[in-house]
Amino acid sequence: MTSMEAFIRGLPKAELHLHLEGTLEPELAFELAQKNGIVLPYDSVEQLRQAYQFTNLQSFLDLYYAATEVLRATEDFELLTSAYLKRVHEQGVVHVELFFDPQAHTARGVSLETVLAGITAALDAAAQAYGITHRLIACFIRNLGPAAAMDTLDALLAHRTAIAGVGLDSTEYGYPPSLFAAVFARARAAGLHVVAHAGEEGPAAYINEALDLLQVQRIDHGVHCEDDPALVERLARERMPLTVCPLSNIRLKVFDRIESHNLKRLLDAGVCVTVNSDDPAYFGGYVLENYLAVQQGLDLSAEQVRQLARNSFEASFMPAQQRGGWMAAVDRYHPAVA
Repeated sequence: MTSMEAFIRGLPKAELHLHLEGTLEPELAFELAQKNGIVLPYDSVEQLRQAYQFTNLQSFLDLYYAATEVLRATEDFELLTSAYLKRVHEQGVVHVELFFDPQAHTARGVSLETVLAGITAALDAAAQAYGITHRLIACFIRNLGPAAAMDTLDALLAHRTAIAGVGLDSTEYGYPPSLFAAVFARARAAGLHVVAHAGEEGPAAYINEALDLLQVQRIDHGVHCEDDPALVERLARERMPLTVCPLSNIRLKVFDRIESHNLKRLLDAGVCVTVNSDDPAYFGGYVLENYLAVQQGLDLSAEQVRQLARNSFEASFMPAQQRGGWMAAVDRYHPAVA
């Protein structure tokens, strides 16, 4: 292990952009398929892993949603969540704000109660075992439209104590944030935190819509903000967080290589950039691997890496005192290997 890898691994971090369904490793997919009597259209774990080659966001989503078929029972969601939490605990993550897609499961006849029971059991166990704190964020699948999102919000509000916020994910093109203004207004009125994917494959205008019409507290991805210099200035001025997912951006061809990524430019511009893994089973790395990729590819200093970790807590939905405590812990972190 290099000294920089040891530094990053030990650095306290929050992960704010992680889709639970995107942590489904091929080995677990086959295990659950066998348990639930599902025949996957792949002969082996390796053949499924080889299918994780994507040309764009939609090519990924097609496989992503097909793979969720293996998740059927409460224990399936608990096992999936537990595997993710164990892995990131070993990578220095102390707080997670976890996305999940209710519609991807209820559309298959899996109840919201089943999904939530499994996820929350694993989150509670990780809090006891590792001290990891959490917030759970339910995302609306934007290409299913605003009416379906509103129906999903109705169902989620019956489980208000389990849900900290709502988000908006999946295909951007043709589904601007403006379509979901009424849904987000209702979520805000119910006291939920609100975030939205914008500016990953969609234009900078979608980021402005998410800010102005949805009144989001964070932008997920947001890397196309650079197409609008005034927007970058606004993001920096307002300390509006971007939950950036570098390896995802490379795998989905948002950038051709890590050296071309704009994370460092945005950080230098004063934007509250954070590093996250998005769908790590599909994109080649969890949060540690994402930090290492940008550190090496963009030649980030230890202090710039520290700033990214600090930003992850600043951008979180933790209570202010807890958030400040972790930011101070990041500032105090000076291991010998650094």
